[in-house]
Amino acid sequence: MRVLVVGGGGREHALCWALKRDTPDAALFAAPGNPGTAQLGTNLDIPATALDDLVRAAEQRDIDYTIVGPEAPLAAGLADRLRAAGHAVFGPSQAAARIESSKAFAKDVMRQARIPTAASRTFTALDPALSYIKRHAEPLVVKASGLAGGKGAVVCATRDEAARVVHAMLAQGAFGDAGREVVVEDFLEGEELSVLALTDGEQLVVLPAAQDHKRLGEGDTGPNTGGMGAYCPVGIATESLLEAVRRRVLEPALQELAARGAPYQGVLYAGIMLAPDGIPYVLEFNCRFGDPETQALLPVIPGVTAQLRDIALETWRPRETLLSASRAAVATVLAAPGYPDKPRLGAAVVVPRDLESGTLVFHAGTSRDPDGTLRVAGGRVLTVTGLGDTVAAAREQSTRGCELIGFEGKTYRSDIAWRQISRTAERAGAP
Repeated sequence: MRVLVVGGGGREHALCWALKRDTPDAALFAAPGNPGTAQLGTNLDIPATALDDLVRAAEQRDIDYTIVGPEAPLAAGLADRLRAAGHAVFGPSQAAARIESSKAFAKDVMRQARIPTAASRTFTALDPALSYIKRHAEPLVVKASGLAGGKGAVVCATRDEAARVVHAMLAQGAFGDAGREVVVEDFLEGEELSVLALTDGEQLVVLPAAQDHKRLGEGDTGPNTGGMGAYCPVGIATESLLEAVRRRVLEPALQELAARGAPYQGVLYAGIMLAPDGIPYVLEFNCRFGDPETQALLPVIPGVTAQLRDIALETWRPRETLLSASRAAVATVLAAPGYPDKPRLGAAVVVPRDLESGTLVFHAGTSRDPDGTLRVAGGRVLTVTGLGDTVAAAREQSTRGCELIGFEGKTYRSDIAWRQISRTAERAGAP
């Protein structure tokens, strides 16, 4: 098979790595790719949003199927363009990708499908939004409706803070076009889960749940980021809970999208808040694999890329409804100093060749100089995934790898999976 992976981050490196693991003879192409994908296949100097060039590359390279990694090209209609040109692709149409590209649209889908989610209102004008916030209970959440790189959701402790955030989005253009429409919603208490499912629009296979860590600092402190790490499996994500997510969230979302003339094919990501009452509320939908969840999930689901291929080629006949993790994985993000606001770029990166077995390094924000020196080229630089028989062992493996990789000002959390490890320790110490 000749496979094109669109994107150039850690998620796309993990996809290429898993493709090579599952089908070693596959010829891989990544557009634009990164230094990590270059070790597995051929990088094409094509931006992920250059739709015409990507369609042309699929034709010229005789690509059997394409996997679209990031949300932006899906929201721009890349999957539609590829299918119209006769190319197989794994990823939703532009109409279906609105489940992520418009939070207002996603909220309407959830209302119509009766999917549990926080109560909300959508605004495009400042004064009505401010008037609504004045009457709203504290805390509350303000979200830019459009794509904001995972940074458009702001938890506001007070109404005054929410008013400032809404003013910044609607009046000052803080998030550009993404913030021209805002969603103000109730704050939900509980524990977050990332539940991803593969689908052809009718059938569903749910992947093991993962848990992302959005805050920059240890103990979930500091600003929100695109994600500082993830792990799986998650102990609270029992089979019965995942079945509830399937029944109450994923299947109704697919049915509602199909009813709107936007059947969904690809991976559907539900960001879940598991409330104290046990109900899985949806915080958000994403139209693609999560980053960094992908770097934790794919290494522990052998053979999963064959299902992506079969969905793209319309030959999918799933034998299971729920996949399980073969091992535990903890993926820790190494970020540039100053991330997420103003990451400092350009530092040399040293990745030892002799990292322990069971440690995987996925490139995200890296580039190579003409002389071959690896450099920091983005806010999230590398993801270091440790594998082990337990989540605690996997975290130790990941942390050791982070310690051995060097670049000036590297930032990372050594407490990824702290909830899971704390729960396990409490159970072990219980009488």
